[in-house]
Amino acid sequence: MFQVVVGHSEDPDSQAAIEEVLLQCRQKLAGTLPQAGILFAAIDFDHALILRQIQVSFPELELIGCTTDGEMSSTLGFQQDSLTLMLFCSDTVEIRAGVGYGLQENPGRAAQQAVVQATQKSSATAQLCLALPASYLIDGTTTSGVAILEALKLALGNQVPIVGGAAGDQFRFQTTYQFFGAEVLTNALPVLIFSGSILFSYGVACGWQPIGRKSQITRAEKTVLYEIDGKPALEFYHRYLGNRPPTAENPLAVYEDDSDRYYMRVPNTYDVETGRINFLGDIPDQATVCVTEASRDQIVAAAESSPERQLQIH
Repeated sequence: MFQVVVGHSEDPDSQAAIEEVLLQCRQKLAGTLPQAGILFAAIDFDHALILRQIQVSFPELELIGCTTDGEMSSTLGFQQDSLTLMLFCSDTVEIRAGVGYGLQENPGRAAQQAVVQATQKSSATAQLCLALPASYLIDGTTTSGVAILEALKLALGNQVPIVGGAAGDQFRFQTTYQFFGAEVLTNALPVLIFSGSILFSYGVACGWQPIGRKSQITRAEKTVLYEIDGKPALEFYHRYLGNRPPTAENPLAVYEDDSDRYYMRVPNTYDVETGRINFLGDIPDQATVCVTEASRDQIVAAAESSPERQLQIH
C-alpha cells in the first residue's frame, strides 16, 4: 500500500492555517497513520508554531520542508502566501528524513550527515532522494546548487535519483528557511529518502526557449558571470533586452556539452560598473549559452508535457 494525502490552506493566520491543513489531512487519512511528510510554507508564517502543531498531531512523522516562492497542490491549485502539507502512508516503502547542517561552509559534510541519518533508520536500500536545501542565507549570500548535488551524489551513489529544489522567500532574495521535524533552519539540507519496493518516474520541462545565436562564456566563477564572448555579461543582455536589466523573466540557457539539451540559470543581481551578473546557480566557465524568453502559453504547455513524459516512462 502507498497512499498520499494533501492539505492546503490560504488562511494568513498561522494557527488557523495549520488547523485547516491538519483537518483536511485527517479526513483523507481516515485513521491511517502517515509515515512521512513534506511541508511547503510562505515566508511570513510562524513556522515554529506550525511545526509544533504537526508534531503534536503526528509525533513519529518523518517531516521535512521549506519556505517557497509559491505553493501548488491538487487541493487549491497555485497559491501564494499559503501553507500545504503532503503526507505519505505505506506498508511497503520506508520513507526516512535526515538533515545536514552548515551547508554553505561544507556541502559535502552536510550531504553525508543528512544521508547517513536517513538511511540508518531504514532497513532497505535507498531508491530515491528528495532534497530541499537552503538557497539564500541571512547574510544575503547564495549556496551552490551544483556543489550540493555533487555532494549528494557522492553520499548516495550515482544509482539513486535526486529530485527536489532550493527553498525560496517570495523573491526577496534575503533568507530562506528549511524544516526538519520541529526545527526551523537557515543553512541546512533536509532530505527525504525512499527505500524498498517503489516504482517512480519523473519528467522535466520549462517552457523557456532560447533566442538569438549561441555564445560562449569567457569568464565566470561559481555564481558570478563576468564575460560572454569576451565582453561584459551585462552588455550581452543589453543586446537582447535593450536598457532593461537582466531579470528572472529571461534566464540563460546553458547547453550540456555539444547537445541541444540545456538547463536554466536565473540572474539575480548585477553591477553596472563592472558589467558582472550574479546568478542563482553556478555558471560553468567556457559553457555555451543563449538568452531565453517565454510566454504564458509556452509555460502552460511545458507544465502539461512534463507529466506526459512521466507517464510515458512509467
